[in-house]
Amino acid sequence: MSSSMPAERPSCANFGSGPCAKRPGWSLEGSVGDAALGRSHRSSIGKAKLLACCEETKAILGLPDDYLVGIVPASDTGAVEMVMWSMLGPRPVDICFWETFGKTWYDDAVNQLGLSDVREISAPFGSLPDLSQTDASHDIVFTFNGTTGGAKVPSLDWISDEREGLTICDATSAIFGMDMTPWHKLDVVTYSWQKVLGGEGAHGMLILGPRAVARLESYKPPRPLPKIFRLCKGDGTLNGGIFKGETINTPSMMCVEDYLDALRWAKSIGGLPALLAKSAANFKVLADFEAKTGWLEFLCAVPEHRSNTSVCFKMKAPSGEPMGSDAVAKFRKLLEQKGVCFDIGAYRDAPAGLRIWCGATVEQDDLRVLTLWLKWAYQQVQAAQ
Repeated sequence: MSSSMPAERPSCANFGSGPCAKRPGWSLEGSVGDAALGRSHRSSIGKAKLLACCEETKAILGLPDDYLVGIVPASDTGAVEMVMWSMLGPRPVDICFWETFGKTWYDDAVNQLGLSDVREISAPFGSLPDLSQTDASHDIVFTFNGTTGGAKVPSLDWISDEREGLTICDATSAIFGMDMTPWHKLDVVTYSWQKVLGGEGAHGMLILGPRAVARLESYKPPRPLPKIFRLCKGDGTLNGGIFKGETINTPSMMCVEDYLDALRWAKSIGGLPALLAKSAANFKVLADFEAKTGWLEFLCAVPEHRSNTSVCFKMKAPSGEPMGSDAVAKFRKLLEQKGVCFDIGAYRDAPAGLRIWCGATVEQDDLRVLTLWLKWAYQQVQAAQ
C-alpha cells in the first residue's frame, strides 16, 4: 500500500456544507467592491440592490409570474420559523423529516407552537420516509434535501395538484443545486445565501406562491408574532414591500452585494441548468471514488435518494467494521493540518463519517484532487493503528 503524499493540492480546500465555498474567482475587491456600504438600506441605491436580489433570484430559478421572492431575517432558520408561526394552525400538519433540521421543525411545531394535530413522518439519517403517507388535506412541512443526512427528495410526484393544505419546503441545501420543479407543487420555499451559491450567512430567502399568500391574508394566528415574523400589515393584508426589497429589519449591504455577485456569476455560466450540471458532475467524482474504495460507503443506500450537494459517507476499517469516531476525527484532522480539506466532518447528530459539499461553487478538479488526499489520509490513519 503506497503512502506517498499527493503532489497536487486543491485550488480551494473549502468543502464544508455551510457556509460553503465562494464562487470560483471570488475576491473581496472584485466581487463586493460596489457594495453600498455606509448607505441606508432604505435609500434608493439600497432598495435597488435589495430588489435586484429578489428579481434576479426569480429570473434564474424560472419561478412562475405569480410567485413572490423576499429577503427575511435570520437565515433559512428565520424564514422557516416565520412561515410556521404565521401560517400553521388552521389544518392538521404532516412534518416529514430524516435529519436534524427537519426534526427541529417538528419539535418546534409541537413544543413551541403547541399545535395539537401534528403527524410525524420520519426516517433515520440516510433514509427517506414513505412520503405517500402525507395527506393532501393537511399542511405539509418537509426538507427537500437532508443537509445532515445525505438524502434528498427525488421528485415531487407525491405532492397532489389537488391538495387542500400548503406545502412548505425548506430548500436551503437543494435550491440552485437540484431540480425542484414543477414549482406549483411548492407553496412556500425557504433558503439562505450560504449554500449552493456560496453567499454569506444571516439572511433568509422566502418564496411564496399564491396559495401561501391567500393563507396569510385569511388566517390570523392565535399567538403573538414578533416583528421579524410579521408578513402582513395591520389590516391583515400581505406586506408586499418585503418582496420589493423593503426588508423587515436592516440587512448587511456587504452580504447583499455578495449575493448579487453570486447571482451574476450563476447567470454568466449559463444559469440554473449550468448550476445543476456542475453539482451533478461534482457528485459523480465522489460517487466514482466511492465505488472504487472498500472503506467509504454512502450513508444513503438508495442511489436515487442520495444528495448531490451535501454528500454523506460512512467509513469502514479494513476489517469491514465501522470506523470509530476517534479514527474518523484523526482522519479529518490530518487533512486539515495539511491544509487540503476543511469542514468535512459529519454533523454532530449524524453517524460518524464525512460530509463533503458538491454544490456548484466547488470545482470538479478540486474534488478529484481531494480523493487523492482522502486515500492518502486513510492509509496514514490505518498505519498508525
